Parts: sequence; C-alpha cells; structure tokens
Amino acid sequence: MNAQGDQQDWTRHRQEVFAVKERALHAARQAEHKKATAIIRAAIEQFRAAGIAPIPLRAKPYTGSGSIRTALEGWYLKQDQSLAVDAEGRYYVMRVEGGLRARLQGSSPEPTLAPLVVGRGARDGDTFNLEDLLQMRLEDPVRR
Repeated sequence: MNAQGDQQDWTRHRQEVFAVKERALHAARQAEHKKATAIIRAAIEQFRAAGIAPIPLRAKPYTGSGSIRTALEGWYLKQDQSLAVDAEGRYYVMRVEGGLRARLQGSSPEPTLAPLVVGRGARDGDTFNLEDLLQMRLEDPVRR
C-alpha cells in the first residue's frame, strides 16, 4: 500500500475512534442527567412538603447588570441566582442575551442537562454535589 493509502486509513481510523468516544461520552452524560433529574424531582417534593413554594425566576444577562423576566417558576439553586430548577424538575443556567428586546419582552432560557456535580470545571471553583446543594436550598431557600 502507498503512503497516501496509509494516511487515509489512519485518518479514517482516527475518525472512527473519535466517534466511538463521542457516543460513549454522550451516553454517560445522558445517564448522569437521568440520575440528576430524579434527585431534583425528589427535592422538589421536599420543597413543597416544607412549604417552599416556587417563585418567578429571573435570568441574568451575559453582559451588563440587572435581571430579565422569564416565564419560569421554580427554585434557585445558588444564592447568586445563576442556577435554577423549574416545577417539572428541569435544570437551568439562568444566563441569557441581555439586549433591549429581552429586557422589554423577557427571555426564555433553555433547560440544560442536569449534572450530579454542579460547577464542575467552572472557573470560580464552586463545586457542589447536587444532593448537597438541594439540601442547602431546603434549609435556606433563595427568596427574591
């Protein structure tokens, strides 16, 4: 076989290995999300049993100050109101575009895959086990 054929085989093999790793990573992330969502839903039941009602959630703009209305109701997970869960157990990073339109009309953050370790890889170093964070909010809810 010639050098060009060897190069093509190597490139194809590398792409296959990458695809297999990508599928495995996606499957692991989905499994983590499923476990985390079950934990969140159980915590929501505890919030309700403790009389901690959902509140209207506001998002922070990527740049600038203030907050932006959303149609969401739920519970903030962190005191800085950067993370939240809604009444259905969906997990949100409460950051949105902050243009004039969003400030006037509100915004709709999209739910993201819920992690078992909140803040993993974040620059601020604040990492929490999801269960611990939910327990903190049960004991000390973020009230607007």
